[in-house]
Amino acid sequence: MAIIDPGPDDPRHVEALLAAISNEKLRYVLVTHTHRDHSPGARALKEATGATITGCRPYAPSESNRVGGPNLDAAHDLAYAPDIVLKDGDALEVGGASLEALETPGHTANHLCFALAEEEALFTGDHVMAWATTVIAPPDGSMSDYMASVERLRARRDSVYWPGHGEPIRDPQRYLRALIHHRRAREAAILQRLEAGDETIAEIVAHIYEGVDKRLHFAAAMTTLAHLEDLISRGLVDCAGTPGLQSRFGGRWT
Repeated sequence: MAIIDPGPDDPRHVEALLAAISNEKLRYVLVTHTHRDHSPGARALKEATGATITGCRPYAPSESNRVGGPNLDAAHDLAYAPDIVLKDGDALEVGGASLEALETPGHTANHLCFALAEEEALFTGDHVMAWATTVIAPPDGSMSDYMASVERLRARRDSVYWPGHGEPIRDPQRYLRALIHHRRAREAAILQRLEAGDETIAEIVAHIYEGVDKRLHFAAAMTTLAHLEDLISRGLVDCAGTPGLQSRFGGRWT
């Protein structure tokens, strides 16, 4: 068997996983990305069963990940050490089935999805979630990469997505269209706020996310920054210096 994204290194959770496969041989523990709610349990499963940890490459910490807010390195499992790193197109045979790795950067730079060809199914990690849109937090996260990865999935013909969070997605293409519409609507709202005179991310978030719990405003600010980075790369927005949470932005309207 294989377990994908075993979750946190919580003893009760790991015991529940082991109980669920008590009559089976665990061969692989696959990891889509190294956020701490996805990968740390892999080590405990390997110690208990001898399984091979495989999947995404390790996260590479960088000083550039301090962009004016909390240290984003803390979101990652820095102790993750795979036995095998999978690249795009690499496949594993498990119990007569084939799992193929698809590189889908955006939520994180090292994110993978896993395709199960026999069921036309895709395990999407946090790239596509069923309970919320994906947070894109620069510089590890990239809106440009994320949108490109979404377009890559649109070219596939999977019948079902199994996300890391939420229920299965039974109509993937419709769901992807909704995700794209949401991102483009958010992009348009940011451009409208710049045109109205907002210059900082704090001003933009205060208007666009008015009425949203302020505890969620940091995540909103990071996603807004990701949108602004993408808009700058497309020549639609200017920034004074390197884009960051404290930067000043302006639209290119003429």
